[in-house]
Amino acid sequence: MYYREPRTPSKRDQAIIAQITHVAGVAIQRKLAEDALRRSEAYLAETQRLSHTGSWAFNATSALYWSEENFRIWGFDPQQGLPDRASVLQRVHTEDRGRVFEYVQNAVRDGRDYALEFRIVLPDGAVRYIHGLGHPAFSASGELVEVVGTNVDVTERKRAEEALRQAQADIARVNRLTTMGELTASLAHEVNQPITAAGTDARTCLRWLTRDQPDLEEAREAASRVVKDTTRAAEIISRIRLLFKKDTSRRELVDINEIIQEMIVLLRGEATRYSISFRTDLTADLPQIMADGVQLQQVLMNLMMNGIDAMKDVDGTRELTINSGRSENEQLLVSVSDTGVGLPSQHSDQIFNAFFTTKPNGTGMGLSISRSIIEAHGGRLWASANGSRGAIFHLTLPTKVEEHA
Repeated sequence: MYYREPRTPSKRDQAIIAQITHVAGVAIQRKLAEDALRRSEAYLAETQRLSHTGSWAFNATSALYWSEENFRIWGFDPQQGLPDRASVLQRVHTEDRGRVFEYVQNAVRDGRDYALEFRIVLPDGAVRYIHGLGHPAFSASGELVEVVGTNVDVTERKRAEEALRQAQADIARVNRLTTMGELTASLAHEVNQPITAAGTDARTCLRWLTRDQPDLEEAREAASRVVKDTTRAAEIISRIRLLFKKDTSRRELVDINEIIQEMIVLLRGEATRYSISFRTDLTADLPQIMADGVQLQQVLMNLMMNGIDAMKDVDGTRELTINSGRSENEQLLVSVSDTGVGLPSQHSDQIFNAFFTTKPNGTGMGLSISRSIIEAHGGRLWASANGSRGAIFHLTLPTKVEEHA
């Protein structure tokens, strides 16, 4: 408002000024709110891009919203609009599609949040691993309003986990090979015994057969001993070859008592070399467990070899005791105890740490690898003192395999 001469604003002028000021204030506040919203959306988009997290929403019939990152993760073009449900489901890996569809349908029907992992295949054939979360919202009358959620691209994490598993498997195999190398002399002796016995029995059998009056019964008994000795040698060689094989992380039903007996056969020569006796108390009729037999062999071999090493230079009784039985919560309990030097008093809590060792030529990896193997099987490995002398290593293994969605 403009006047050619000075004057005092009238009440009408003041009312107009107040109205104009209010409109300008509303416009300024709206502009500030719009700028703040744009900044917030930009921050959110950048955060989603950095964390590989896409957000979405859909109702009972169609998609309502997809974030920019969600379009990128699934490989859809935002310019083409929101994809329909059939197109989205088509990009889920064929091996996961049925499971994902059924799981989401059941979760929405039951009105509960859900979380699951699955794979998608992009048009160029690239496979991505997705961790999906969803939350259904309902009206007061119980009708589905919408489902909101996120998709996180965890492909890099999956590949890193796979690389880590492979590295752990390689380290575990090197540890096995190192231990087997240390046992070469004992294993050679253990294999040579039945082979030598088989040769002696074979010559005896020939003598009984080439007599003027062949003694068939004696020859048959000698031949039976040949079969028994060669079978024993073959079994030992078979177990050694199995321990030299590269890990494939193949799990199957195994008998823990059978694995214990196999390790006793392999390590008997080493124990005899140091005047160490084996004693076992194995509970019969233990349930078989789903596990990687080779990895459990490695754990028991490490624990038993540690016990043998601990008793090499001690005076008095040298006895390695292996027990098996049932524990609480439907678990198996195995213990390996020795009468050796015992646990290091100042470092008893560190013996399972990688690279920690009390042996002059030790790698410090055996117990660390053993604990990681047992924990990967859903069990636990720990140590305690064996009274006033020696140490006891305990491990538990679940008899039931938990299923994860």
